[in-house]
Amino acid sequence: MAKCEGKVIVHRYESSILKENPLKDPYTREIIVYVPANYSHSRSKGYPVLIGLSGFAGNGRSFLNHDPLSENIEERMNRLISEGKSGEMILVIPDCFTKFGGNQYINSQATGRYQDYIVKEIVPFIQSNYNVSDFGLWGKSSGGYGSIYLASRHPEIFRAIACHSGDCAFEYCYLPDFPAAFKVFNEEGGVKEWFEQFWKKQNKKEKKDIVALNILAMAAHYSPEKDSALGVKLPFEPETGELIEDIWKRWKTFDPINMIDKFTNNLKKLKLFYIDCGNKDEFNLHIGARIMHQKLNKLDIKHHYDEFEGGHFNTSFRYDISFPMIYSILSKDN
Repeated sequence: MAKCEGKVIVHRYESSILKENPLKDPYTREIIVYVPANYSHSRSKGYPVLIGLSGFAGNGRSFLNHDPLSENIEERMNRLISEGKSGEMILVIPDCFTKFGGNQYINSQATGRYQDYIVKEIVPFIQSNYNVSDFGLWGKSSGGYGSIYLASRHPEIFRAIACHSGDCAFEYCYLPDFPAAFKVFNEEGGVKEWFEQFWKKQNKKEKKDIVALNILAMAAHYSPEKDSALGVKLPFEPETGELIEDIWKRWKTFDPINMIDKFTNNLKKLKLFYIDCGNKDEFNLHIGARIMHQKLNKLDIKHHYDEFEGGHFNTSFRYDISFPMIYSILSKDN
């Protein structure tokens, strides 16, 4: 068995789309590209390209972190190719981190136009610099959500997706955290005051702060509002915690379960729609995955669904299943 030793190339890309982002986050970003050992720019059939979207609090570099008890994405791809479990693919991992702690990969006036950044800048950049046959998407958690969101709107670009433990059924994954976030914001005198103090802290990984940051980030994507604090309208009253039904309804329109009806025809165009989730997911995302699976069946949208033993964390071993499936389906026409 020949061992594959692929190569990681890091590009620094200056984005015109992100230049005016409201958070003043960096607009020159890394684009990490993995190419297999035998990559050839002249190969006639090209290579499937799989774009990886980070989960909340992650960025492109997170996929390359060394873990002595597991594999980073480069090591995993090398092994899958060496073992013959996957053919040669290019992996592209953009950095879409924002000051709100993450990204849902949509266009938002509170964070920036990250949907356009991926579709209108990253995809053309990769097409211009690499030998591409087809594009797919994969991601976990927020990245899984982004995979569904982008593919449902651009099936002509993204032909196959893998959604691992993606945000879904918002009443189960977000609503339970509203009281905790409300409490944290009020302890500092308001959401803006808390946000300013958060970025001054040495320890930014306290659980209560991460919960609050996550809810704020979701509001930045699902209910941005120009005249509100930080350009974000929370789904609950800042003084009482009472749910604001109109804002909550805005959030629900972004729920993949509710998006399926609107984008049924687009989702039917996908060559592969892969979904999985652990049956003990700490954020109740397995409930959303089950609901989505059932709804996709009713709408006759072809998909692959797996529910495995485990929770939300340390699940990158699932890429051993999704990556070969994506390679196989994207290589059929070539």
